Amino acid sequence: MALRYLLPGQMHFMSQQGFDVLMISADGKELPDVIANEQCPHIIVPMTRKITPLQDLRCLFKLIRIFRKQRPDIVHTHTPKAGLLGMLAARICRVPVRIHTVAGLPLMVETGFKYRLLTFIEKLTYASATQVWPNSASLKDFIRQKKLCAPGKLGMIGRGSTNGININRFNPEQLNPGIIDEIKSQLRYDTNLTYLLCIGRLVADKGIVELVNVFVRLQEHDPSLRLVLVGSFEPSLDPLPPSITQTIETNPAIIHINWSDKVEYFMSLADYFVFPSHREGFPNVLLQAGAMGVPVICSQITGNIDIVSNNETGLIFDKGNEQQFQNMLHYAILHPQHMHTMAQKLQRVVQTDYRQENIWQSLLAAYKSLVNSTIKK
Repeated sequence: MALRYLLPGQMHFMSQQGFDVLMISADGKELPDVIANEQCPHIIVPMTRKITPLQDLRCLFKLIRIFRKQRPDIVHTHTPKAGLLGMLAARICRVPVRIHTVAGLPLMVETGFKYRLLTFIEKLTYASATQVWPNSASLKDFIRQKKLCAPGKLGMIGRGSTNGININRFNPEQLNPGIIDEIKSQLRYDTNLTYLLCIGRLVADKGIVELVNVFVRLQEHDPSLRLVLVGSFEPSLDPLPPSITQTIETNPAIIHINWSDKVEYFMSLADYFVFPSHREGFPNVLLQAGAMGVPVICSQITGNIDIVSNNETGLIFDKGNEQQFQNMLHYAILHPQHMHTMAQKLQRVVQTDYRQENIWQSLLAAYKSLVNSTIKK
């Protein structure tokens, strides 16, 4: 999923620039599309997102065998588990350039033993890397403040983001009218209704509990409101309370779409994009919503605050504060023109600072610099 949804096009671009690119990930239904789109070889290493010590050890040994055979100049990892195992294996194999991109920290929402364990894992990952690239300035500040990484290793590509935004895809003028009609049918779209859209995993970390509670209260007073949730439940990793799950499944004003690769079409029909997440690195969906010109209401967390400026390009509420969230959402619904004006400002920011091509060129320049300074000494 990371290769398919977080990094699309990046591997193919690097291969066109003269790099021999080998992709490594767990298996998944997205794999055929990834290989077809990126046109780079791929090796399956069955990494998990959970804490699975024996499986992790087997994956570590497999990565060591791969690196010893392939002898890469650069290993670049994304996601916490791939980062831990990939950086450890690359260090053991003495890969010269070892880069880990940090796109969010699970430890931000943990306490007690799990917080200490996740902190240790992050420190071990960063200690094994030669470069650590948080994908937002606020995340970089957090890592520095918590002393998780040696300051000299910390860097960032451009103004943030892991892969930038495909401006051609996320462009209201480039959408297929036939697909718009298809999505309208799926939503039973009605121009007399007001649609709130949230895209992401349906888990507690994404603020879904607060979102559902706030929506239910607002919808009681405004029956024209609809909430569209695009994303899958993950009961084994971060389950929602049964009452929230039941509300999502039974409330006729809540429309649940299990998953979609046509998110730009949902955004084109949404009146507001709501994103109450508890932790992020640099959320792609905010860039996407910004590019599509959808007014944004989001939580004040790392990543979000690098993209949205409160009352300038969107509205920001304190994480987990349902009353403040409700007040801001109510204000947004009553002041559509102000929200539209801020959305236009955000759209210009995204189009100027986060074009995918610019991110790729910056990444390419960093790769070449590291190769020249480290490998070719």
